[in-house]
Amino acid sequence: MKNTLMLLFLFCVAMISSASAQTIVANPGVKSAEISKADLRDIFSGSSSTFKDGSHAVPVTLKAGSVHDEFLKTYVGKTDAGYRAAWRMLVFTGQGSMPKTVDSDAQVIEYVASTPGAIGYVSKAAVSEKVKTLIVR
Repeated sequence: MKNTLMLLFLFCVAMISSASAQTIVANPGVKSAEISKADLRDIFSGSSSTFKDGSHAVPVTLKAGSVHDEFLKTYVGKTDAGYRAAWRMLVFTGQGSMPKTVDSDAQVIEYVASTPGAIGYVSKAAVSEKVKTLIVR
């Protein structure tokens, strides 16, 4: 009985965790409706500055929080400290400019909606019709 209750509890925790997952959003002018995990990693790690179709990609990140941490872990494969250190190295060596960083989902939505080629992530609850939601494959 205890094992059954424990499994039920873990299942509920997993469902709550997945409900708080992030959603990838892009400027409505972005041509594609989907993006690969590899392309997300490349854009947000500074390895690429373009979408698959060749158009310019402009990443925006949250400064902190669970959505930010989950995004970095899932798509970039780094902690926040590792992510920032890698970008500092790119900036120091002249190979890139740090992505814009904002405080809230609302600021991500506003930036993405008003910046051609912008791509970011927000909590699922923050998705707005001002931006395009990308399917990650």
